[in-house]
Amino acid sequence: MNFAVITLSLCKALLTTGNVLLVAITALIGHSLSPDPKWATLPVASQFIGLMCATIPASLIMQRIGRKNGFYLGNGLGIIGTLLAIQSLHNSSFIAFCIATFFLGIGIGFGTLYRFAAIELCDTSQRARAISIVMAGGILAAIAGPNLAIYSHNLIPDIPYAGAFWGLLVLYLLAMLLLAKIPFPSQPTIEHQTFSRPIKEIIRQPIFFIAVIAAMVSYVVMNLLMTATPLAMHHHGYPLAESAFVIELHALGMFLPGFITGDLIKRYNSIRILTLGGLIILLCIMINLSGQTSLHFSAALFLLGVGWNFMFVSATSLVSQAYSEAEKSKAQAANEFLIFSMVTVSALASGWLEATLGWHMMNLLCIPVIVIALFSVFIYRRHLVNIA
Repeated sequence: MNFAVITLSLCKALLTTGNVLLVAITALIGHSLSPDPKWATLPVASQFIGLMCATIPASLIMQRIGRKNGFYLGNGLGIIGTLLAIQSLHNSSFIAFCIATFFLGIGIGFGTLYRFAAIELCDTSQRARAISIVMAGGILAAIAGPNLAIYSHNLIPDIPYAGAFWGLLVLYLLAMLLLAKIPFPSQPTIEHQTFSRPIKEIIRQPIFFIAVIAAMVSYVVMNLLMTATPLAMHHHGYPLAESAFVIELHALGMFLPGFITGDLIKRYNSIRILTLGGLIILLCIMINLSGQTSLHFSAALFLLGVGWNFMFVSATSLVSQAYSEAEKSKAQAANEFLIFSMVTVSALASGWLEATLGWHMMNLLCIPVIVIALFSVFIYRRHLVNIA
């Protein structure tokens, strides 16, 4: 794999380190600042609202100013969010913290396009592997993110968690330095682009529809269970170090398969790997339903990460085959918006579901969602198998 893809993988790793850090602490900060425990995950939801709001503009902005400048802009907005978060913790302001996570979400929304940028930096035959390598950069995040949360949250004694956001600020600055080293291809001019279909026609394709459904379901279920896990562990008396370790295992599950997912897709096709991912997530849910020991949480969250990786990378590989170069920006924007609008809803609902329905019922509700996604793949498999 070429230098540019590897460097892009490091940028993704830094972004994901920040994301894992936020997963480990945001709901806990929300729990400590919110007037009601039911609103504990509102800062998480605010982050995903920012992400959702960025999905369409990010693709269109990058079409205008290029990938590199677009990623610079995203990291800059992340830095603004980080500084706002530090200030909100100084003032113990729940509303200000939600605004801060909104800006962080916008920055992350730009960063979700790293995987599509990787496609543009390699040959067509290497697309699945490029996506996989960029996602594998998250292995660094899986180790660094939770440990950054543990060792930095008391760095400033009088203001818990403020140190973690100073660490997040450093991550954004490092990513900007790495971006300067990547030789992104120049943007094609409008005059040289070929015919572009209407977005409705692109979305109606079976390959696009299934790719979005698979990515949406994998991300929604993963986000529901991942966000609620620190809260569930907190309610069962586990300390931050224990829940951070579980999140670390989860992040490893999300990104460790990245070294092989692309090769698996090339050998067995996207549909089979996507289906395997769905079955692994169902196994995760079964483990969650069978107990609440540290081993149960650890094994389930690790498998949740693996299942998400198989489904999400396969879906990204599929959707990249659904559009031409001229249709790239609007197709990617539609894909990201559809996925992360539903992820935002799940982030907002996770705290309420865990507080009102409980951990057991949350997991039960996820089962039909995965089953529906797998059934949709089964229905459309004949349309997809020859191109997947």
